[in-house]
Amino acid sequence: MIRQAKGKTPRRPLPKKPSSNQKDPVGVYCRVRPLGEEDEGCCIEVISSSTIQLHAPEGFKINRNGEYKETQYSFKKVFGVSVSQMELFEHVAKPLVDDLIRGKNGLLFTYGVTGSGKTFTMTGSPGQGGLLPRSLDMIFNSIGSYQAKRYVFKTDDKNGMEVQTEVEAVLERQRRDNNLSVLKTTSSRQKLDPEIADMIKPEEVNKTDCVDEDSSYSVFVSYIEIYNNYIYDLLEETQEDAIKPKPPQSKILREDQNHNMYVAGCMEVEVKSAEEAFQVFWRGQKKRKVANTRLNTESSRSHSVFIVKLAQAPLDADGDNVLQDKNQVTVSQLCLVDLAGSERTGRTGAEGTRIREAGNINQSLLNLRTCIEILRENQMCGTNKMVPYRDSKVTHLFKNYFDGEGRVRMVVCVNPKAGDYEETLLVMRFAEMTQEVEVARPADRPICGFTPGRRYRNPAFREELSRKLEERGGPIDRDVSSFINHVVHTLPPLPSSELTDPHDDITLPRLIEALQNRHRVRQMMIEEYNKAANTMKSLLQELDSNLISKDNLIHEQNGKLIDKDKIIQNNKAEIERLEKKNKMQEHKIDILQKTTKIYEDDKRSMQQELETRAQRLQRELSEKRRMEQRMQGVVSDTQHKWEKECERRVNAMQLEMQNKLWVKDEKLKQLKAIVTESKAPGCPEPPPRQTHPQPQPQPQRPSREERLPAKRSASPSPLPTTTPVRPLHRRSRSAGGEKWVDHKPSSSLDLGTVLQPVIPNAIQVSAPSEKALSKCDRYVLTHQEVSSDGEIQTKLIKGEVIKTRGGGQAVQFTDIETLKQEMTTVTSRKRKSSEGTPANKDQTAGAWTDVETRCAVALEMRAGSNMGPGCEHHGINKRRKP
Repeated sequence: MIRQAKGKTPRRPLPKKPSSNQKDPVGVYCRVRPLGEEDEGCCIEVISSSTIQLHAPEGFKINRNGEYKETQYSFKKVFGVSVSQMELFEHVAKPLVDDLIRGKNGLLFTYGVTGSGKTFTMTGSPGQGGLLPRSLDMIFNSIGSYQAKRYVFKTDDKNGMEVQTEVEAVLERQRRDNNLSVLKTTSSRQKLDPEIADMIKPEEVNKTDCVDEDSSYSVFVSYIEIYNNYIYDLLEETQEDAIKPKPPQSKILREDQNHNMYVAGCMEVEVKSAEEAFQVFWRGQKKRKVANTRLNTESSRSHSVFIVKLAQAPLDADGDNVLQDKNQVTVSQLCLVDLAGSERTGRTGAEGTRIREAGNINQSLLNLRTCIEILRENQMCGTNKMVPYRDSKVTHLFKNYFDGEGRVRMVVCVNPKAGDYEETLLVMRFAEMTQEVEVARPADRPICGFTPGRRYRNPAFREELSRKLEERGGPIDRDVSSFINHVVHTLPPLPSSELTDPHDDITLPRLIEALQNRHRVRQMMIEEYNKAANTMKSLLQELDSNLISKDNLIHEQNGKLIDKDKIIQNNKAEIERLEKKNKMQEHKIDILQKTTKIYEDDKRSMQQELETRAQRLQRELSEKRRMEQRMQGVVSDTQHKWEKECERRVNAMQLEMQNKLWVKDEKLKQLKAIVTESKAPGCPEPPPRQTHPQPQPQPQRPSREERLPAKRSASPSPLPTTTPVRPLHRRSRSAGGEKWVDHKPSSSLDLGTVLQPVIPNAIQVSAPSEKALSKCDRYVLTHQEVSSDGEIQTKLIKGEVIKTRGGGQAVQFTDIETLKQEMTTVTSRKRKSSEGTPANKDQTAGAWTDVETRCAVALEMRAGSNMGPGCEHHGINKRRKP
C-alpha cells in the first residue's frame, strides 16, 4: 500500500497594501528637564528651538588641543525647561490624534536615561496632564456625540472588530452587567482617583474637526507591560488568593490576517469617556513594576504600552443605524509607550533582581538601536539586510509601524546634570540616527458610497415633509390610523340613512348624491395627489439628475484635487528635501567657516612664529659670522704658537738624537776595542770542548756561513772572561704612549727568541670584544703560518680603533710587521759518552755557547726599502734543557 504524500498548507498571501512612494522621517523631539536643587553642574544648553549643545563636565574628557569638547545636536523641535505640557501636546501628540480619527495608526514613545522625566512627559501630574490624558480627552471631545452604543462594536480576539445589531448589543450589555454584578458586589461606577481627577484644566480642552459625522465610533483601550522580555496584561482581572497567590501569566505575540502584530489574549476595555479611560489606565498603572534606586525613587522597571484602539463604521442609507458590514469597519490604534530608562548598575547601586532587570532593559534598548541602525543603513545605502525585530518583544510588537503602518514619533527626555553626561551623549547619538530613518506614509481610508450628511439630512427631510403635509391638510402624525381619520374627516359628511318607510324616495337619492359627492372629492384628491406625485417625481428626477451631475462634477473635482494634492505633496517633499539640503549646507558652511577661522588663526600664529624664527636665525647667522672671525683669529694665533712649539720640539729632538748617536758611537768604539783586544796575539784561545765519540757518525751541522744569508755579517764572539754585553731588544714600532689591544689567538706558539715585540699598556685577549676595544685606541693582531721554505712567519697586523656612528668600534688596519724564523734540527746539549763528535771539527762545543751562536743575526731595514716595513728575523731555536 502506497501512502499518499501529505500536502503542505499553502502559505497565506501577503495583503495588497496601497502603494505609497511618499515617506516621512521619524519625528524626534527633545525635552530638557529642569535642573534639581541638589545638582550642581549643567552639561546641556538650549541654543535655538531646534538645537542643543552638550558641554563636557570638568575632568571627563578633553580633546587633543586641551580644550573641553562641545557637540551640537539638532531635532525637529527642542522644548526647554519652561515649556508647558499643553504646548508639548500640541506639537507632538495632537497630529497623531488627528490621524487616529482619520483611520491611521500612530506610535509615540518616550526615550531617555533614568530620572530624565519620561513618565512625567507621558502621564503628568495633577494640574499638569501629560500626553496620554490629553490625547484621551481630545479623542472623546471630538467623537462624543457620534459614539455608538456600548457593545455595538465587539472584538473578535484576533485583532479584528465585528458589528452587532441594536438587539444583539442590548443582550450583550445585559449579559455583561449580570456577570459584573456577580463578580463585584460594589457599584460598578467608581469615583475618580484624587491623583488623576484634575489632570486637564477646562481652558486647555482640545478638539479636532476631522470627524466624519456619518460614522459611528467606539473606543477600546488596553494596557500591557514588557518586563524582563515577557509581556503581561495590566488590565487582567484575577481573583487574588491570599494563601497561594498565582503569578501573572505572560502573553504571546501573534500575527493577524493582515500581518499586523498584536498581543493575544490581551483584555480590551470599551470606554465611553476620557475619565473612564484614564481610570482604566490608572488601575493598570498601579500594577506596573517600579522600584527604588539610587537615581530615582520610583524607577520604571518595565516598558509600558497603552494602546488606544478606535473602531469606526459608516451609517446605513437612512442614517439611523450602523452599517452591518464587517468589511466597512475601520480600526486604527495609537500606541503610547513609556520606555524604561537606560542605566548603569555602577551608578544605581543595583543588586540581585535589580541587576537582572537593568540588564534586560539595556538589552531591549540595544536591540531597538540595532533595528534603527539597520533600517537606516538599508534606506541610505540601498542594502537589504534583515532587521532583527524578533530579538526583543519591544521591536517585534512595533514592527509594523517601521514597515509603513503609521506615523512614528519619539520624545527624547534629557537631564542636564553633569553626572548623566555620558549616558546623555549615547542617547543623543541614537536620537540623531533615528531622525534619518524614513517610514512609508499610510494610505487614506476608502470613501463610503453613501450620500454624505445622511445623519442629519434624513431627519430634516422628514420634518420638512411633515410640515408640508400639515400646511395642506392639517397636522400629520406618524400614526397611520390618525392619518386615515383625518383624511376621512376632510370628505363631505354622509346624510342620515335611516329608512322608516319603504316608499321613502328621499333618503336613498340623498345618500346616493352624498356618495357621488364623496366619490367626486375622492377623484379630485386622487388627481391632486397624482399631480403632486408627478410633480414630486419630476422634482426628484431633476434633483437626481442635478445630484448625478454634481456627483460627476465632484468626482472630477476630486480627481483634480487629488492631482493637485499629489503635486502639492511632491512640492512639499521637494521643499523639505531642499530645506534639509540647505540646512546641511548651512551646517557645512558653519563648519567650514569655523575651520577657516581656525586655519587663519593657525596661519597667523605660524607666520608670527616664522618671523620670530627668521629673526632668531638672522641673529644666529650674525653671531656665527662674528664667532668665525674670532675663531679664525684664535686659530691663526694657535697655529703660529704651535708652529713655534713644534719647531722648538724638533730642535730638542734632534739634539737628543745626536746625543744618543754619540753615546752609541762611544759604545761601539768600546765594543770594537774589546773585540780587538780579544783577538790580540798575546791572548790564548780557549780549548775546544771535548765530546765522546759516537758509534755512529752524526750528520754534520751546517756552518754558520752556510746558514746565514750572504749579506749578513756576524759579530766576533766575545771572550768568556770579559764582561758580557747585554743583548739589546729591538723595540717594536707599536711601542708608544697609546693603549693597545694585543690580540693573540690561542693557537699562537711562543718562539722564545730575543727579538720579541714589546707593547706596553696592552690588553691581551684571545678574541676581540667591544669592551676591550672601547678602552684602547690601537690594535695589533698576531698571525703565524709556516712558509714553503720551512720558516715560521709571524705577522703583526696593526690598526687604529675608531668609533662608528652607531656607537660601536671599528678597526682600520694601517701597518703589517713580518717576523721570520728558520726551523732547524739541533743536537742535544747533553754531554754523554754515547754522543759522537761533531762531523765538522772546526765547530767545537764552545762555539755553540757563545754570543754569536745563541743570538740571532738581525738586520733592521730602513724606510724606503723594497722589502716593505718591519724586519726579518733569522735564528736558531735554543736547545731546551731536558
